[in-house]
Amino acid sequence: MTLTCRDVLGLLEQQLASTEFEGQFEYTPFQEFDFNGDRDTIAEDPQTYGAMLVPIFSGSDKTTVPVATGNQEYHPVYASAGNISNTARRGHGNAVMPIAFLPIPKTSKCQWNKPEFQKFCRQLYHLCLEAVFEPLRLYMTKPKVVRCPDGHFHCAIFSLGPYIADYPEQVWLVCIVLNWCPKCDARPENLDNPGSHCRSHAKTDFLINQWDPGILWDQFGIRSDIVPFTYSFPWADIHELLAPDLFHQLIKGTFKDHLVEWVVEYLHITHGEKGALEIIEDIDHWYTYGQDYNQWTGDDSKALIKVFLAAIAGYVPSAMVHCIANFMDACYIAHRNAITSPSLEHFHHCVNIFQELRNIFITMHVWTTISLPRQHALDHFYHAMQFFGSPNGLCSLITESKHIKAMTALYQLFSKQGMMLSTTSSYMGGIIRAESSSAQTCGDSAKEEEDDDGEPGYPRDLQMLAVHIKEPSFPLAFHQFLYTLEHPDLDPPSAADVCPPFKGKINVHHSAVAVFYAPSDLCGAGGMKRDGNWTVSSYSSPFTTVERTIPVH
Repeated sequence: MTLTCRDVLGLLEQQLASTEFEGQFEYTPFQEFDFNGDRDTIAEDPQTYGAMLVPIFSGSDKTTVPVATGNQEYHPVYASAGNISNTARRGHGNAVMPIAFLPIPKTSKCQWNKPEFQKFCRQLYHLCLEAVFEPLRLYMTKPKVVRCPDGHFHCAIFSLGPYIADYPEQVWLVCIVLNWCPKCDARPENLDNPGSHCRSHAKTDFLINQWDPGILWDQFGIRSDIVPFTYSFPWADIHELLAPDLFHQLIKGTFKDHLVEWVVEYLHITHGEKGALEIIEDIDHWYTYGQDYNQWTGDDSKALIKVFLAAIAGYVPSAMVHCIANFMDACYIAHRNAITSPSLEHFHHCVNIFQELRNIFITMHVWTTISLPRQHALDHFYHAMQFFGSPNGLCSLITESKHIKAMTALYQLFSKQGMMLSTTSSYMGGIIRAESSSAQTCGDSAKEEEDDDGEPGYPRDLQMLAVHIKEPSFPLAFHQFLYTLEHPDLDPPSAADVCPPFKGKINVHHSAVAVFYAPSDLCGAGGMKRDGNWTVSSYSSPFTTVERTIPVH
């Protein structure tokens, strides 16, 4: 059970520097105003001088891979720079990248439901997410110079942005009780209560200081024993950051799992088992050519929406058709690439009509209550689309489409480390034998090694290299350098034993050439600059490889 993660800061820097997103990248916030219905006037925010804001779109979704893994569970985490356009994010490129695989604790069935184990799992979940995004913390308040798709360098401030997750994942993210809303304090038996209030970290802190855990659980749906990972990051509140999800909340949640199932149940109640099956078979031929729609994927469910009204017309009451029609109108608006203010108001109107008319399913004894979290999420779409824009760039279908690539990358990583060759015990035994062999090698006589990646004649051991180059202070300086990588704002200690340990190998290169682009520097035509006479040293360990250049004076 380990946390496997990438350097999210380095990954985002590579993403921002990619020319793949040139022309599909926004550098400043803006608002669009439609005055005459023919064209839009774009007004840039006059306050956006200085650093460029880079909100990080994130998402996580536990998945099971049945092929070649024995139904193994994985919990990938994805990230994307929010400045990238929705079109690029929906494409099959590198706009959304896997950044981590969260550990999934295992235990016996009798231990699984115990409160102590559940608390441990949730605490581990949030601690791991905090560790994944930790490299960004420093640059949430301090600008960092990054290269952007236009080839220029900009000062950037990073910030946690919208988070994509289905409802079960949202329950874990916001530390609430199941069946409560993750964004407001509406009670489970009346989620659409207009008198509910938005949740926030500040409000949760106040309630925790006022009430004991039992009251918090029963009256407010709060788990007081877990702290959300966003709590320790600047300007981040997970209740506000939860993004609307077109797939799990609209397409699959409200439409397929609720409305379609309710129509089927109505047919069984009204026409009996035999009559209902005949009608359902006739409806199926509209869009499935006789196949069972219950086994359809997300794309199949989207195709079902296009013909569902025509397929059920005449078999269900007109009020039921009108109810579903208003939901579909709202659904189509939410899927648009650009949502104007009039469209947003029309969406809000359609949702209100849908919520009034859906009581037909209670009247017809199809369902007993419509206080359902995924349908209730429609109440929060209106403000969420104002905050985050069109939801079609935040849909969980994007992250789910990345599952295959993420699993492939993880499989390649594990294969490279020899983890897929045999059993877990044999793999751990190999690690122990390798460490034992390495310890014996360190005790042998000094031996100079040659390596294809470095200049010949230089020892690759830190202490031996210091003797070879006649610099006895080199090991201490090297350990201090490692310390500054982890603590950039602190002065390095004077003793090597309190610095990060190093047992890897070092390669030495006599010279290198650095070519970079800096238009703000008056250093020649086009801002190109070339520097030489650099001594380059690189080091590697079993976990990381780092290269740094040091100018020779």
